[in-house]
Amino acid sequence: MTSLHVAETGAGARAVLVHGSGTWAAHELFGFGAQLPLAGEFRIVLPDRRGYGGSPDVERSDYEQDADDIAELLDGGAHLVGHSSGGVVAMLAALRNPDSVLSLTLIEPACFQIAADAPLVAAALERNRDAIASVPPELSDEDLVRLNYESVGLEAPPVTTELVRATRTALREIPAWGARIRVELLAAAPWPMSVVTGTWDEAPRAYREHGGEPIMECARVTARRINADHLQVPGASHWPHSQRPDVVNDALRELWCR
Repeated sequence: MTSLHVAETGAGARAVLVHGSGTWAAHELFGFGAQLPLAGEFRIVLPDRRGYGGSPDVERSDYEQDADDIAELLDGGAHLVGHSSGGVVAMLAALRNPDSVLSLTLIEPACFQIAADAPLVAAALERNRDAIASVPPELSDEDLVRLNYESVGLEAPPVTTELVRATRTALREIPAWGARIRVELLAAAPWPMSVVTGTWDEAPRAYREHGGEPIMECARVTARRINADHLQVPGASHWPHSQRPDVVNDALRELWCR
């Protein structure tokens, strides 16, 4: 069995929610804390990926290992949700254990490789590679967290031990855009799928241009290529599930009840 820290709450059909980089499963803003009200109708399963939250340390976070961990959690049948790089993990996990997937939801998925032929996405990939290569090797905990958030136009939250660990794990990750995703197999899958993004209309201009527009384009292309529904959430940016849980939770509930 997986050695991940996994929190479960609620009763009903199981839903496994896979968080993105730099956070952990139950974080109220960057994780899935805003989806806990769904536990009134479903069994909410919140795994912390390796190196995050309550899960063991890892030398270098790896989407392939993460996908193996999540695929194991699907046994017995589950809805599957992934945010950002967790969306890549969710796609890989679904393909590893397709008979156990009830539905697949990708929230702001960082699957740039699927849409790398789109100029906007290709340019973002190049910027991301340069950004990772330019991170100074020695930073204080405070500077590390501040740089990580301010680089995308966000105010850094209070520095905590958990946040520093998550940020350092994220910087050591094998980038999710290197994963090979069998798009044709996802497109042929029998389960319902949805891709969810924000509209980024209230995000700082630089953050929208460098982060929002490429990921929205990536989401449009991904939804088309895997035959998924596409939902854009007004007033949200990279975290529509926590910025507008009223909209996203209703959409998840509708998908999970199909």
